[in-house]
Amino acid sequence: MLLAIDCGNTQTVFGLFDDAQLSAQFRVGTDRNHTGDELAVLIRAFVDLETLHGIVLCASVPQLVREYEGFAERWAGVELLVLGPGVSTGVPIRYDDPREVGPDRIANAVAARQRHGVPAIVVDFGTSTNFDVISAAGEFAGGVLAPGIEISMDALSARAARLPKVPFVAPERVISQTTTAALQSGLVYGFAGQVDAIVDRIRDELEAPDAIVVATGGLADLIAPHTRTITAVDPELTLHGLRLVWERNRPTL
Repeated sequence: MLLAIDCGNTQTVFGLFDDAQLSAQFRVGTDRNHTGDELAVLIRAFVDLETLHGIVLCASVPQLVREYEGFAERWAGVELLVLGPGVSTGVPIRYDDPREVGPDRIANAVAARQRHGVPAIVVDFGTSTNFDVISAAGEFAGGVLAPGIEISMDALSARAARLPKVPFVAPERVISQTTTAALQSGLVYGFAGQVDAIVDRIRDELEAPDAIVVATGGLADLIAPHTRTITAVDPELTLHGLRLVWERNRPTL
């Protein structure tokens, strides 16, 4: 079994692969203070470490990479591949400084190209909302970063004393008669409109009006139905990208 780990700023997603089949996945809150030993206790609750033949990781929290390395060596006893500079992905990075591109964005590009085709735009609803662009040539062409949905809600409730945090669900109508529904309307339809506006501009610059748009991330299912541009929802995209990177590099490990 291969353990793929997408360690984000807010949440960490684990996926267990039996060859190309994702057999299980689980999601936990990211704790920047976790040690390798604590990670072992956490992961053992979900995974039989004896079944693992490898671990592949992308991490948006650099200080946790060392702890995952310790976990892999001491507790799992298997090779750990950390997606980052120098790792072969098969996707050329057209960025002024490729080291600035988050590894989760690279994993998304790898998976989108293989699972959905090119040209493609990945919209990842995470701590930030990332728009990752894969050109018709299969290259990572750049993208757009915007504040995420949960961060926006947290900022609004922190700055406006009378505005509470609300459940992330779509209201029945855009025009709302309660504060809760009004906030939900602004979040859902506001972010849906943001997606459509940015995707339209990306398609224009790519000169690819029919570029595939793939949504992923924890809140993709909430926003995607209210957009006109998202053509597919793939919640497992990042994990599959990590698997593909592992398969590409495994012979050299």
